[in-house]
Amino acid sequence: MSEDRMIATSAEAVEDSILPCRHEARADGGPAVTLPENVIDKPAKSKSPAAWAYERLILYIQQFEESLDADHEVAMGFAGGDAGVLRIEGMGYFDPDIVTFSGRDSAGARMQLVQHVSQLSVVLRATPKEPEHTEPARIGFRLRADLEKAGA
Repeated sequence: MSEDRMIATSAEAVEDSILPCRHEARADGGPAVTLPENVIDKPAKSKSPAAWAYERLILYIQQFEESLDADHEVAMGFAGGDAGVLRIEGMGYFDPDIVTFSGRDSAGARMQLVQHVSQLSVVLRATPKEPEHTEPARIGFRLRADLEKAGA
């Protein structure tokens, strides 16, 4: 047998089958977001669908924010209906299967989306930052810091 072939034990094969897996190819050649240790150290099968969706959404929001300029913030667009756009100010989950987004619409009215994970479909949009703020709000970075703190 050649040295470049790896032999996995049955325990390693089982472990690999339950650990989170992620692949991403970007047109701009930029790096994929690294996963926090507390996201990858717990097998996906041991998390509720809500917790698992919440953790992954945080990473996608943060990655989206990294592509924004200083004049834009992340928001969510909605398909169908007149719900419009939600400027994301908070996110959470309720085990076993609910994910929530809170924030404001384009007129400044408070909004909250409560979504079952089986219906989860999120469109991240760039929206102009609030004119009264000198810096854009970066919710993804705050959410990730909270996620990393929760695992400590």
